[in-house]
Amino acid sequence: MFTAMWQRVSVAVAVTAAVLLVPGIAAAHVSVTAVDAIPGKTARLTFRVPNESDTASTVKLELVMPTATPIAFVALKAVPGWTATTERAPLPKPVDTPDGQLTEAVTKVTWTAAAGGGIKPGYFEDFELSAGPLPDVDTIVFKALQTYSDGEVSRWIEEPTGGQEPDDPAPILHLDPTSPSSAPLAAAPAASGSAGSDPLPVALSAAALAVAVAALTLTVIVARRTERSAARRPE
Repeated sequence: MFTAMWQRVSVAVAVTAAVLLVPGIAAAHVSVTAVDAIPGKTARLTFRVPNESDTASTVKLELVMPTATPIAFVALKAVPGWTATTERAPLPKPVDTPDGQLTEAVTKVTWTAAAGGGIKPGYFEDFELSAGPLPDVDTIVFKALQTYSDGEVSRWIEEPTGGQEPDDPAPILHLDPTSPSSAPLAAAPAASGSAGSDPLPVALSAAALAVAVAALTLTVIVARRTERSAARRPE
């Protein structure tokens, strides 16, 4: 009887924890973080691209750079198995730099995987670039297109409205003029094993742990009562 009860409680705890932790997994999308993300400075930007497909590989990432708040200089870090190209265009408004006035800049970066390569299901890849000087704003919105080997395209281009997280959020870099660095890297799929900066998954994990502890406590109480009842029964 005790064994059967323990099995039922264990299953309930596992199911509850899984349900609570699903939002953290479903929230995986292209994200951006930076070291020294300070207005007026150059920073190393990292775009993390998780593969959300169960069957196809990610074979291309197109990153649209902002033009309303342009970044004057962009330098790419090589990614093994990928080639990168940039597109330049005139800026809506010239940018003053230590080297003079800049009238055009990189407006798009495209990473393309070699034939047969790409980001496999269950994995992620980091794409880095050095960019600066960063504009004097609180946030910079990038837009990203993620293309899969089966032709599907995930368009991460939506901005938050009314405090609500959109279905296909664009990568947003938060700048902090008072801090030498931005927040740590955002959560990635289970294959990466890294912790996220979003407080929601942490809160959900804590809730799942609390449910598990409560269930175990209840199980111990029931077991003790069962043992006492069995001890009182006549032989």
